[in-house]
Formats: sequence, structure tokens, C-alpha cells
Amino acid sequence: MSSSWVKRATSFAVTSLFLSTALLAQDQHVTWTVTAEPAKAAPGSKILLRVNGKIEDDWHLYSMSTRGAMPTRFTVTGAAVDTMRPLQPKPNVAHDPNFEVDTESYEKEVTFLLEVAIKKDAPAGTADLAIDARYQVCNPKSCVPSKWAGTASITIDSAASAAAPVIPAGYSEPKIPPPPGTTASTDDLGGFLLTAFGFGLASIFTPCVFPMIPITMSYFLNKKGSVMQAAVFCLGIIVLFSGLGLAMRLLLGPFGIVALGSSPWVNGFITILFIAFAMSLLGAFEITIPSWILTPLNQGADKGGFLGSLLMGLTFSLASFACVGPFVGTLLAGSISGGATRPLVGMVTFATGLALPFFLLALFPGFLKRMPRAGGWMARVKVVMGFVILAMSLKYLSSVDQVLQWGFLTRERFLAAWVVLFALPGLYLLGFLRLEGIKKDDELHLGRLLTGAAFLIFAISLLPGMFGGKLGDLDAYVPLANQDGGGPSAQSGLVWLKNQYRAALEQAKREGKLVFVNFTGYACTNCHWMKANMFTRPEIAAAMKDFVLVELYTDGTDAAADENQKLQLDLFKTVAIPYYAILDPDGKVVASFPSLTKNPSEYLAFLQTPRPSTSAATASGDSIPQPTTLDGQPLDIPKGKVVVVDFWATYCVPCIKEIPSFNKLHQEYSAKGVAVIGIGMDEEGAAKIKPFLAKHKFEYPVGVGKPAFMDAYKLDALPVTLLFDRQGKLVKRYDGLTPEADLIAAVQKVL
Repeated sequence: MSSSWVKRATSFAVTSLFLSTALLAQDQHVTWTVTAEPAKAAPGSKILLRVNGKIEDDWHLYSMSTRGAMPTRFTVTGAAVDTMRPLQPKPNVAHDPNFEVDTESYEKEVTFLLEVAIKKDAPAGTADLAIDARYQVCNPKSCVPSKWAGTASITIDSAASAAAPVIPAGYSEPKIPPPPGTTASTDDLGGFLLTAFGFGLASIFTPCVFPMIPITMSYFLNKKGSVMQAAVFCLGIIVLFSGLGLAMRLLLGPFGIVALGSSPWVNGFITILFIAFAMSLLGAFEITIPSWILTPLNQGADKGGFLGSLLMGLTFSLASFACVGPFVGTLLAGSISGGATRPLVGMVTFATGLALPFFLLALFPGFLKRMPRAGGWMARVKVVMGFVILAMSLKYLSSVDQVLQWGFLTRERFLAAWVVLFALPGLYLLGFLRLEGIKKDDELHLGRLLTGAAFLIFAISLLPGMFGGKLGDLDAYVPLANQDGGGPSAQSGLVWLKNQYRAALEQAKREGKLVFVNFTGYACTNCHWMKANMFTRPEIAAAMKDFVLVELYTDGTDAAADENQKLQLDLFKTVAIPYYAILDPDGKVVASFPSLTKNPSEYLAFLQTPRPSTSAATASGDSIPQPTTLDGQPLDIPKGKVVVVDFWATYCVPCIKEIPSFNKLHQEYSAKGVAVIGIGMDEEGAAKIKPFLAKHKFEYPVGVGKPAFMDAYKLDALPVTLLFDRQGKLVKRYDGLTPEADLIAAVQKVL
């Protein structure tokens, strides 16, 4: 099947193998003409090329600034050409639910302007300008990516007018959309920064900070230039906390920051620090900054002026650290796995959130009178924070326990402690637990009632996790049920080798399998999430059972962890975890997948990477190029199955509309011997297809086509669907949008 389906498809389209560029250009659905204004130009002047396109009925052409679809692009070359600036008229804007963005297009006719600057040393005489266009047209059933080439001739004459051409009204320079996937990495950063800013705002309501607001503001309001004084005070806060982030960045470097998150010494220190904070908030003792630090700063602040306000901001930050410290520690610990610059930007954002209310109160001092007064509610906040921070300390203690392999803080014990520690603030707020802040005869207001109930609900929701239940995203922070490695996983039935890389390769040779390598960590939250939530999905677990599975822990304190980290660094030039790889029995990399993903279809496509030696390209020896996986390996074509091959592209609206139909076909018929394969025909290949898959649900394998496929399979327009029977014979071809019922009926007929 791996070679026959290619040969059958090639014979089906044999006449197209000899198509020339001119013949291919006949089905573009746009007729282009170009004129130059003026016909004569002086060296160093500018001219306008008017490129007019007449669009066939029922088709539309996308603009140069559209998103989602393929934008129109022009290039102008020639010996006399210096630079070119494209201009377009206002397009029609409409929301396209397939791309989930507003797309821009033209119908009937459009004229683009290309402003061309002539070189100052352009020789006199005739100059030919070559115009190349790449564009896409679509109708309700199909999309056609097309090319067009034209020429325009002008005369270079030093006596010609050098006046700049006049741009007609309504034309503007298009803002080219960014390449697909360029903002993917910033999404997580945005969430982190939003959390950091929220932590800063929340810190205002802690018992160490809130009572200081009236005192601090009275200092500003009694001075001239109160707004500037407040701004400098806020700068002092930002300087101190951003200094913490910068120090971590400079001292550790990128690899040190990755390793820091798993260090038992660091996690142990954070555990002790958080327990101390919690005990202080619960009234066991008081944490204060030594007087030899605060006294000089206070003396400097008393001198007034901008330097005094700056020192006052530093003093305020240090004095409030007993309550703010847990927020800072959580952010610094959370920023470790997100890259080398996160500690710095996280602290700057946190400090901005903490300082912002002071600056706003300096601008609008009248709001100071409307703020609630510090009273009994501050004591309640203090007690609740104590319990929550005590619970958070267990997360870092758990990391120490797992890295050092003590085995004391098991999943059941951890969750039992969390149930109690989150139930206690609920009981306290409801009046069942007598501590500071709530008197026996205090009325139970609605806010305290709902908050106490929320804590109790959260505590009770943790109970199923003690008996093998999944906790969703919380599983990233909770010890796994089976942290030993090796043996079957309780939830997925997968059998893992632990830190036995060579043994895994030998087993793969004996069994004729590929090796799935999981570079993981005992204290890695994203690793925990993947193992608890991704590996346990039925379709993922089923695919993983075809591999020899090995877990390589890189954050331990033993020699095996050092060897695993060196192996990962040698193979992939990174020590970031989690990191997943598929290797052949000789240790050669077949595919790799970095970091966490919550897209099952994306991860399933990675797992379905085939063994290279059994791929279609190796087996057939055919001259027609074979599809590849997203990682550049030959795509396997199943033997003895009914195969549905869908040629599609990310810019093709009908292609996107067909995805649910192919998902349904895969869900209902894969167990009956039907294989669905999508082959993306984007010119940019995997670089454009991967981010598209992250946003759209593909439940079947997706590969990458090659330019030669356009001729070999006569892909003048997309989508194109080919249906092969179990013997590899091409039995049906669909051009354009395929009705779901027709495709399913055809599949049932050949089963």
C-alpha cells in the first residue's frame, strides 16, 4: 500500500505531469494587466505600476493585509529597481468563522499600486521591470493558491520629470500580518505577567501593607509636588523588587535557572521560609527587618526631597516583606521554568501592581477617605493567608521529597494535608474555629459566609484525588500516584523503564519497536500534568503502547540524572523539561516534541511518527516525493486499509470546513480499517502547519506535502480528497468541498 497508492494516484493524474507554468496559469480566476505611470522616468525618481486584476464571478481575492488566508504579495525586480512600496485600496472586511479572524478581500475587480523607486545610477534607455505576484482566490467550494508574472517597460531619461507620483485617495500601505505562530510563545508570558500584576494588587490588602496606606499618603499630601513624590516612592518599590529578579537572572544564567527549580536546597529553603511566614501570620511570632537595615533608610527618608521619597519606597518594601514575601517567593519559583528573563519581568510587573494604588491615590486623594478602615477584617485576612501559605509550603516540601526520593510525602498524605489546611480557613471564617479576628458574637456576613464555603468546597473536591481520581490542572502541583517510574501506570496501563536508556534501545531491537523517551523531572509541574492528564487519554495511551517507554529523570541528585541531562543536552541542545523524543533502536532521533501541550490531536500526530525504514519513501523507491511528518520524517501510509488522503492548506476556507467531517470519519471508522491522512500543502510547510494544528482539532495524522505534489496530483485548487481501497487502488477523487454523506457512502462501499 505504501507505494501503490502513490503510483495509482500518479497514473490518475498522468497528464498533469507535463503541465508548464503557462498552462498552470490558465486556472487562476484572475486576469492581470499592468501599466506604468509615467512611461518616462528620471534616475532617482519614482513611478507607479498599476496592477489591475479582474476577478471571476463567485470568486474573491484576498488583500495584502488579510489574516488567516494567504495575503496577496508582489515583488518587482530589474536592473533599474531600487525599492518598491505596495499600496492597496480599502478591502471588504468580514469575519470568517473558519479562520476565527476578520479577513479582507476583493470581488469583481481590484487595482493595486506599486510605487517603484528608480536607482540614481540607472543607465539611460529602456528598462524592463519584472512583476511577480503570489495570491489566493476562493469560492464556497475550493481555494486556489496562484502565481502570476508580468513585465512593464519604461524609458530612463534624465530630462524626464522627477516629480513624485500622486497616490490616489483611498490607497494605503498594507500592514503585513505577522507570520503564523509568532505570538504563541507570548500567550503563556501574558498569563504569567497578569498573575504577577494581580499578586501585586492583592498584596495591598495584606495586614502588613494596608494599614500603612494612610500614613504614607499623609506624607505625600503634606508636601509640594505630591504626585512626583509619589512617583519616586513607587520607583523605590519597583527598584527593590526588580533588583531581586535581576539578581536571580545574572547569578544563575539560563541553564542555572532551569536547574534551580528542581534543586532540593532551593525548594527546602522556600519551604522553611513559607512555614516561617505562615507561623508569623498565625500569631506564633513576628517577623521584622533588623533595625540596622531600616534605621539608615528611615533617616534618609526623613530628609525629604526625591531621594527621601525613593528611600521611603525601599523602606516600605522591606517593612512589608513579612506579608509580601510569600507572593514574591511564589512568583520567583514560578518564573524559573519560563525562561531566563521571567524573574526580572515578573518582579517588575509585581512591583508595578503593588505601587500603582499609591500613585493613583496621590492623583485622586479624595478616594483615600472612601477606603475601608483597617479593622477586624485585616486580622481575618492575616489568619486565612497563614493557612494558605502553610499549604503552599507543602508544594515545595513535596519537590524536595521527590527529588531526594524519600517517599514520605506521598500523594495521599499530601492531599490529606491540603484537605485539612484548606478546610481550616473555611471553618474559621464560618466561626467554628476560634482565632484572632472573629469574636463569639460577631455577625456572619454574606461575604464571610461565601468565602468560607468556597474554602470548604475546594477542600472536599480534593478528596477523590486521594483514591486515584484525576484533579485536572491541580495534578501538576500534586505528587503523582506512581512516582517510582517503571511498572504500569495505574491510570493508563503504560509500562515504563526508569533511567534505563540502553536497556530501552536493546528491548526496541528485540521487539522491532521505536523508543519513546520522556525527559522528565521529579519536581517538574508540567511533567506531572502531562503524565496525569495527557498520557491517560485513551487515544494517547493506545498510541504509546506501540513504543518501548523510558523515563529519564534529569533533576535527581544521583549519577543517572547527570547522565540523562548530558544525553538530552547532546541530542537536543537543551535541558528544559518536559521534553519528548522518539528514537529508533540505534538511538537516532525520529521526532521530538518540546514542553507541555494541552492539544491531544497535536500530541497524537507526534506519537504517530512512523519507523523510517517502513515508510512509503523507503519502500517504494518511486521518483515522486513522499509526504513527511511535521518533523521532516517520511510519513507512513498504512497497508491493508482503506485510506482517505486529504490535500488541504491553512489558508483554504473549504479545507477548514471539512475538518469535522474527517474527524468524524476517523472516530467512527478507524477501528473498521479506515485510515485518514491530511497532507498540508502550505508553501511554508511545518512552520505554518504546526501553529494551525494548535488551534484546530485534527484527530487524524497530518503530514506535509511538497511543491511537486501540485503537478503530480493535479492540485490546481484545494481541497482534493483521494480514496484508496485496501489494495491501494484509487477508487474516488473529490475536487473541492466534499459532502460528508458522499464521502462516508464511498468509504462504506469499499470496506
